[in-house]
Amino acid sequence: MSAVAGSSAPTDSIRTDIDLADPGFWRLPAADRARAFAELRRLPGPVFFTERPAAGRRPAKGFHALVRHADVVEASRNPTVFISGPGVTTPEPARWVRMLFGDSMVNLDDPRHAQLRRIISRAFTPRLLARAEDDIRRVAARLVDETVERRPADFVSGLAAELPFQVICNMMGIPEEPRREILAQVNHASEHTGVDRPLRSRIRIPGRGLRALARMQGMVADLGRERRRHPTDDLISALVTADVDGRHLTGRELGAFFSLLLVAGVETTRNALAHGLSLLTDHPEQRALLLSDPDRHLGGAVDEIIRHATPIIQFRRTLAADHELGGTRLAKGDKVVLFFGSANRDEAVFTDPDAFDITRSPNPHLGFGGGGPHYCLGAHLARQEMKVLLRELFTRLPDLRATGAPELVPSSFDNRVKSLPFTFTAPVG
Repeated sequence: MSAVAGSSAPTDSIRTDIDLADPGFWRLPAADRARAFAELRRLPGPVFFTERPAAGRRPAKGFHALVRHADVVEASRNPTVFISGPGVTTPEPARWVRMLFGDSMVNLDDPRHAQLRRIISRAFTPRLLARAEDDIRRVAARLVDETVERRPADFVSGLAAELPFQVICNMMGIPEEPRREILAQVNHASEHTGVDRPLRSRIRIPGRGLRALARMQGMVADLGRERRRHPTDDLISALVTADVDGRHLTGRELGAFFSLLLVAGVETTRNALAHGLSLLTDHPEQRALLLSDPDRHLGGAVDEIIRHATPIIQFRRTLAADHELGGTRLAKGDKVVLFFGSANRDEAVFTDPDAFDITRSPNPHLGFGGGGPHYCLGAHLARQEMKVLLRELFTRLPDLRATGAPELVPSSFDNRVKSLPFTFTAPVG
């Protein structure tokens, strides 16, 4: 058996076929995985899972699965005990990769994390944010125009991925010419994250992903050097010319932040939008309610889509000190994995958690994290992008709907949608 219950629960209190460390678990139908997490939430403490060693790495120690809302929130808001420094992804990033490409903010603890976050937060001025919101409306309107004209078959590539990518590039000040190349590098860099792959792909893909990351960060570093000499009214200029405690972003820090912003901002928003269209198609009564009064229901619809879909499935933390959580004693050096999707279905917090209800209130979902210093910097931007695009789509194309189930990519890291077929009736005139 690969799962062991916490100290306060007998080891035979969990089915032996539940193994969150087995890549095969993440290929199961979503309903089967949801039932497994529901069973884990009923246990009195976190369950320990033994990981399989990744190719070329030392055997992993395993992790305690935090599946309840309260446990995920506690770990998120106690960063001195639950640290991010060793790495929050599975597997943890190799030391040489971090040295070469720089540390992503998600893998940093204070004081470095706080210093970088201050620089970035200071760059997001009210003027820049207001301009970004105007830009979201312009980009969304243009994308719907192009959709009516070209009638793409796939909602993901035609709309859901394009909106956040174009908005982020406009906000950063990325010229038009390299954007297609940058998007290709983003797709290569994020390909197969957290996915079980055959041996040939395990050997081939990481090299391609790292080369893509290097090219993307090189492009941005070049732009950063140019904007430091000749600043303009964009986010790159603000980041490289900032003076926060005598600091601005270095070229490597800028590259790492841009990679995080693109991979996190584009991937999560596109997946949430795709899941959203699928959910509104599968629940016509909720769709009718939204269309009856968009001003009243759009905000609730966006938060319920994020809760129900939970674009990021998990992050991990490392214990910096002994700690008791959920009745289980955790030791310094132990790993825990925060399962946001499970926390967002916790029966102790959400009434009828499997239901899709755009009027759900309150809705304390953890789709942007459990709070604390690593709460998503782009939460406001992602909500605005979703609200604006959904309003534009359903105002102009009210019968727009998915025509099939989303094609999902098996992953333990993100709830990724590869494609989603859709249709609509073009407006007359």
